Amino acid sequence: MVQVSEVVQDRRRLRGARSRRTILRHAVDVASADGLDGLSFGRLAGDLGVSKAGIQTLFGTKENLQIAVAAAAREVFQDAVVAPALAVPPGPARLRALVDRWIAYAAEPLFPGGCFWAANLPVFDSRPGPLREVLAAQQRDWRALLADQVRHAASPSGRAPAEADLVAFQIDAVLTATNTALRLGETGSVDRARRAIDRLVGPAA
Repeated sequence: MVQVSEVVQDRRRLRGARSRRTILRHAVDVASADGLDGLSFGRLAGDLGVSKAGIQTLFGTKENLQIAVAAAAREVFQDAVVAPALAVPPGPARLRALVDRWIAYAAEPLFPGGCFWAANLPVFDSRPGPLREVLAAQQRDWRALLADQVRHAASPSGRAPAEADLVAFQIDAVLTATNTALRLGETGSVDRARRAIDRLVGPAA
């Protein structure tokens, strides 16, 4: 027989998990605009109308909060950009879908401040520590995914071009520059990005 105390504990855990998701999703939006340094328990509590102590109980330290926010941002990005693109058959179409999804992610934008990593990597790239390592690993994974798709797009057999990593680096640079241009309100930046990608991987079929 299930004890009443167990039911109460389960409900508390569920409420805690829902609260954590709500806090993290809002924190991702804040960090995309004001950076991970702009996060604080007090600010989030004020924004969401919850207690500062309650948020601190969930995350413990600001660094733990920042790391959890970076992980949450990646999860949202995966759902919006990576997963739909990977549903496309391997080859040029998948690479194009990945790039198109990324451009939409920055242009719509998915996060108020545009690309989460463009906003935060320049701040933490020279600050050794766990948060830097998390952000750097996320960036490496993204470029590795791009390089893998470049290899698959190179030919029907999937034979890797000699400079797939370089092409992935260049695509990432174009996308990051596009995010900056979009934040500055530069008209035509998406079209320029697509033309630049065409030069790197060939025009869309």
